[in-house]
Amino acid sequence: MLKKHLPLILLLNVTGIVLYLSWHLPAGHGAWFTLDKDIFFWFNDRLTSNKPLLWTIAITNFRAFDVVSLLAMGGLYYSYWRQQTAQGRRRMFAIGITMLITAVVLNQLGHLLPDSRPSPTKFFAHVNHAAELTGIPAKDSSADSFPGDHGMMLIIFACFMWRYFGLRAFAISAVIVLVFGLPRLMIGAHWFSDIAVGSMSVVLVCLSWWLLTPASDWLLKLVYRYQPYKFQTTNDH
Repeated sequence: MLKKHLPLILLLNVTGIVLYLSWHLPAGHGAWFTLDKDIFFWFNDRLTSNKPLLWTIAITNFRAFDVVSLLAMGGLYYSYWRQQTAQGRRRMFAIGITMLITAVVLNQLGHLLPDSRPSPTKFFAHVNHAAELTGIPAKDSSADSFPGDHGMMLIIFACFMWRYFGLRAFAISAVIVLVFGLPRLMIGAHWFSDIAVGSMSVVLVCLSWWLLTPASDWLLKLVYRYQPYKFQTTNDH
């Protein structure tokens, strides 16, 4: 498997490294900062003039709304779970645990990058805050927004769905990434490059070695073997 996918792994690694360096090396982050600023102010300037947009952004960034994103991912996963035999469900449980462990580890690795910065709502002075305008305790700022951990979790889920369930599952997952990743950008809790550079560079480099080699399957089999008895089937004994 490694030999077959090695050219693709190397390509993804080079892409991830070049992507990160294109942001990290230029003074003030170069063209990325201009793009980041334009995207932020396009939404921020409209928070006072477009009430439906304001309330949509505030509601979708309320902490409790994160449950909706979990339900969306869980619903997609459950749709595949329902189609499985008892043994297949046991394997899906192992895939889920493997995905969770991967997400935690990659999130920690992402924060080892030698960069940190506040969200645009903290970086720029005299900007609109959705939480203040609506009274909803929405997450509209962050002391350290790079890389985008929320976006990274969503992307990791999409990649796992592609690896273990195919392109159709990935396509639906990609919609979930967009729907639940965009609100963080729209409210100003993250810069565009927090996700497009920070999250993506970590995923491209690390997840390529994890999913396109036997590594993730090794952990999956380990979890499969030692998962709690109630998730085992009688055929496993």
